[in-house]
Amino acid sequence: MSTTRSAALKKTTSADRAVNEQVMFVWQGTDKHGMKMKGEQTAKNANLLRAELRRQGITPTVVKPKPKPLFGGGGGSIKSKDIAFFSRQMATMMKSGVPIVGTLEIIANGIKNQRMKKMVDQIRGDIEGGSSLYEAIGKHPLQFDDLYRNLVRAGEGAGVLENVLDTIASYKENIEALKGKIKKALFYPVMVIAVSVIVSAILLIFVVPQFDSVFQEFGAELPALTKALITMSHFISSWGGLVILVVIIGLMVGISTLHKRSEAFRHAVDRYILRIPIIGKIMRESSIARFARTTAVTFGAGVPLVEGLGIVAGATGNYVFEEAVLKIRDQVAVGYSINMAMRQTSVFPHMVVQMASIGEEAGALDTMLYKVAEYYEQEVNNAVDALSSLLEPMIMVFIGVLVGTMVIAMYLPIFKLAAVM
Repeated sequence: MSTTRSAALKKTTSADRAVNEQVMFVWQGTDKHGMKMKGEQTAKNANLLRAELRRQGITPTVVKPKPKPLFGGGGGSIKSKDIAFFSRQMATMMKSGVPIVGTLEIIANGIKNQRMKKMVDQIRGDIEGGSSLYEAIGKHPLQFDDLYRNLVRAGEGAGVLENVLDTIASYKENIEALKGKIKKALFYPVMVIAVSVIVSAILLIFVVPQFDSVFQEFGAELPALTKALITMSHFISSWGGLVILVVIIGLMVGISTLHKRSEAFRHAVDRYILRIPIIGKIMRESSIARFARTTAVTFGAGVPLVEGLGIVAGATGNYVFEEAVLKIRDQVAVGYSINMAMRQTSVFPHMVVQMASIGEEAGALDTMLYKVAEYYEQEVNNAVDALSSLLEPMIMVFIGVLVGTMVIAMYLPIFKLAAVM
């Protein structure tokens, strides 16, 4: 009996899901003046879409499901910047008085990324079914982390959801800008070095052997530098180059896997990164900026400080700072002031601790932490610009030495032979 009831319940649930599922249609039609029109719109079925178009004064001639593309039918992945833009749209429209369901419908109709569109439609459907925004986004934890969900919950509880969404949008935009700045600074040298290595490999595989055959015809003793380059060419031209490539890829995959699965290894790597000259300073100041901004956002939104610090820990981007923030949370939970707890970790600079102390005494902790975040974000920007300026000449010297050494090694025997003749 219970099995039959369970099966019936499953069928009912599946049927309800099929009824509520929105399908993307493409349509063509004419308006009241005979002008041809076309567009795309979601609907439960074609008949409901035709009725909706007629209500808008459009006579539909073609209404059919949108065909799925041959490649990438699922759409692109949902990135953090997509969530930032989504939050900004939500905040702007809700502040303008648009109801949340209408806001989500407008946003969904303007999204080209099919995965993002499907997620927004699901959130809208959940809210239409009686869920809160906090409950609806809670079904998508990969896109909306603990910080986002807790801020939304605080905003809904206080009746200031649009203001909280505006704060979240600003927060995510600032964090994305900071991450983008760091990635941009590191991308250029990595790409230049990668291209120079590829070009060198091509020279060793295809060009150096041609010189080698010429040198063998001369029968003269070759300089040590030329011999070393020819030996390297023979090694890479055989299976040596493939072996090196496999070893490099294996190391990268192994380190990445170990970093994800081993907490001790991740801790050691993050601690070592902070000791690297220039790079370590950038990563340290970036983590401080994230800590300050995230704590200010959560505390300003009404999230209790102890609970907020537990969320903030994972947003610092470095395990050393994550561990320090968790210690701060534990000490604040037993009655310590936040500035005293920060001082005990020996991770935060004196200026940051003093700003937190002033903020606590004045009852404006979030305001002071915002100032700390702005200061350190500017420091990161300056450090990244300085790093870029420093790396450019170093990269040029590296390429010059690499290419120059190969050219000298190839032409040195020719110069010696010409001197003898």
